[in-house]
Amino acid sequence: MTCSDKGYTRINILSTCSRSVETAKHKRIFISKRTSELVALMAISSTLFLFLHTRDLHTRLRSLQSVTNSASTSGDSTAMENDIDNFIQHDQKLEAYSLNNTGHAKKELIFFNRVPKVGSQTFMEILRLLSLRNQFVFYQDHVQRVETIRLAETEQLRVASMVSKYDTPSVFIKHISFVNFTKFYLPEPIYINLVRDPVERVISWYYYIRAPWYYVERKHAFPDTPLPDPNWLKKDFETCVLRGDRECRYTQGEKREGISDHRRQTMFFCGHDEECTPFNSEGALERAKRSVEQQYAVVGVLEDFNVTLTVFEHYIPRFFKGASKVYYGDMGLHKVNHNAFKPLVSEAVKDIVRKNFTREIEFYQFCRQRLYRQRLALNL
Repeated sequence: MTCSDKGYTRINILSTCSRSVETAKHKRIFISKRTSELVALMAISSTLFLFLHTRDLHTRLRSLQSVTNSASTSGDSTAMENDIDNFIQHDQKLEAYSLNNTGHAKKELIFFNRVPKVGSQTFMEILRLLSLRNQFVFYQDHVQRVETIRLAETEQLRVASMVSKYDTPSVFIKHISFVNFTKFYLPEPIYINLVRDPVERVISWYYYIRAPWYYVERKHAFPDTPLPDPNWLKKDFETCVLRGDRECRYTQGEKREGISDHRRQTMFFCGHDEECTPFNSEGALERAKRSVEQQYAVVGVLEDFNVTLTVFEHYIPRFFKGASKVYYGDMGLHKVNHNAFKPLVSEAVKDIVRKNFTREIEFYQFCRQRLYRQRLALNL
């Protein structure tokens, strides 16, 4: 019977309706209170779970970082591999998908903005051979008189637009700083690169541009290229550093560009902005790290080439399936690209140079640690 039934007097109706409303009111308040308490309890539980999980992950990553730091400092790749293997026995919780940016790409197109003197010539040949084996198109930028690493925004757009029009699957290779395709509303490619110990890299570059075959190649490509001063060609790296010559003074914050200045490995990852140009700067370092972490599928390391090939094969199999077989195959790629004109450089001179490469070394170690985390996540 409802409050509107005829059998009720006016007073009864008012009294009954009042009690019904009051009862319902108390019920609603009671239910609402229980619900809010339940939600609060769930929120607290979730926060506690996430805190414990994050703390555990942070602890594991810090442990791995200390492992790779000690081996990176010593430069001993075998020691690093052994330490990582020991670490794997106690920790196998890293997940490959969370360390792989390949899935972010909108096209089956690799953008390899290769850093000079990091083994990229050999790596490029591996890719060329794999293009036949794995059925993808191989594009390489033509040789230029002067490699322009940093481009104006209009030129960045031109390069990104050109590459975006290539047939897929394909690979594009060029000496150039990181280009953000999405900035120009173009589909994101798969970014890859390689790095090398920065001091060993500048030594390699120093003797590379003094090798006789380098000028034979330059003369063939650009006949009007003038020959350098013989005294400059004969000058060794140790003399250059100890004498404080212009090309071997690696001054903090210095801005110098051109074919004779490939000291800044970070610039290939930092980008084209003015902030990326000062040598060994904190700003360039942080931007380069962020770019690697957020954009690059894999950044290999010359000193850890076996690990590099393994990670590439597993993280980007469409392109790199069989990479190790190609590298160690009949072509003998693992034995080539050695500069016989590069003499040994003393550790004392290397230590002098290292003092000015602190952030470049930090970036190199960061990339190396990331590569080993990617390998660790594979649980091989």
